[in-house]
Amino acid sequence: MADKEIVRARFAPSPTGYLHIGGVRTALFNWLFTRHNKGVFVLRIEDTDKARSEKVYLDQILEDLKWLGLHWDEGPHFQSQRFPIYKKYAQKLLDEKKAYSEGTAIILRVPQKPFRFDDIIRGPIEFAAGSFKDQVLMKSDGTPTYNFACVIDDHDMKITHIIRGEDHISNTPKQMAIYEALGFSLPRFAHIPLIVAADRSRLSKRKGAMPVSYYREQGYLPEALFNFLALLGWSLGARQEIASKEEIIREFTLERVLKTAAAFNPEKLEWMNGQYIQQLDTKRLTELIAPFLIQKKYINKDYDKKKLTEIVELFKIRVKKLSDFPELADFFFVDKIEFAPEAKTFLQKKKNTKDIFTKLIAVLEKIDSFDIKTVEDSCRDLIAKEGIKSGDLIHPVRVALTGKRVGPGLFETMAALGRERVSARLTQALKLL
Repeated sequence: MADKEIVRARFAPSPTGYLHIGGVRTALFNWLFTRHNKGVFVLRIEDTDKARSEKVYLDQILEDLKWLGLHWDEGPHFQSQRFPIYKKYAQKLLDEKKAYSEGTAIILRVPQKPFRFDDIIRGPIEFAAGSFKDQVLMKSDGTPTYNFACVIDDHDMKITHIIRGEDHISNTPKQMAIYEALGFSLPRFAHIPLIVAADRSRLSKRKGAMPVSYYREQGYLPEALFNFLALLGWSLGARQEIASKEEIIREFTLERVLKTAAAFNPEKLEWMNGQYIQQLDTKRLTELIAPFLIQKKYINKDYDKKKLTEIVELFKIRVKKLSDFPELADFFFVDKIEFAPEAKTFLQKKKNTKDIFTKLIAVLEKIDSFDIKTVEDSCRDLIAKEGIKSGDLIHPVRVALTGKRVGPGLFETMAALGRERVSARLTQALKLL
């Protein structure tokens, strides 16, 4: 590569569907490569299939890229606006007898020779002479084929590196034949491994092959998905899992992209998202969680920010994705709780619970301040007075207040619920007993 050559790479989605994990990982690797090399990231929309291309898909693709922070430096260029350019180049090849017509279609004469290229990731790759037949350049309906439009665009847009999935390896010699016929210099090729399911089977919707918008709607943070995708087929080394965008850009090279298929592990993504959630400022996390509560009608748009932030802090360590919160904390937002079957059974089997609840209600009604320390001191005093184990009070009371066996710290939960609701729920539980 010449000293002054500016690295230019592109992402070229087709707006015939939503952007999935495989596609966005390709976009990310191209973006990282250009950022590492202080180059140019070009966005091209391959919308030659007019029947299947839809604006709703295009809008979502652009939104997903922006959400992940994959901002492009140039574009978007639209292939549908470049048809006259493709026709001009096809006519040139016809005039030079390098192509021929079949009806209204234009077909390239492919020389019977081997095609070799040095893949940055996979090393030397060779296709024997006669591996593929003459290539259609322009279809009979006047539209260009994928390989022809790709070559013209990559040349005109001065793309220096083509980074794409390994499923495109078979397209490379066909494109090389077109480059050669047109007298264009070849870019460098890098074919990244495909993504498979955690069990190494083909990635499917059931195993994680969902649109990027799905992960956004489920409450994954863009920083976490960015980090996770960067490690799908590329390694930071030293078993490091969590890294900032800046660190990944600094370390990213194509030589460190793995040759084997990358396994998509939903559990790992969820864990990583939880790590990023824990690093968030609680006030910011509350703002991100609020829309999920509004959607459930647990709060309205004029919610008490201070109170909600207090509740979010209780669950911060447990939340793996934003959509978890309404289910974990539902008992804070309803008047009457529903007991999970195992919680109800636990409560009914516990001895002396009715007596403990009755005495606790009386104790809590007398305390002046319903803060965490006062509530805890009152509960501890009752435990000592009754000569019972802490768990004999803490576990049944948690179930009575939340309807669940597990949850955040009991005394913090009681203080956040407030005296009136705590007394009401203990009374509700007494009826159950």
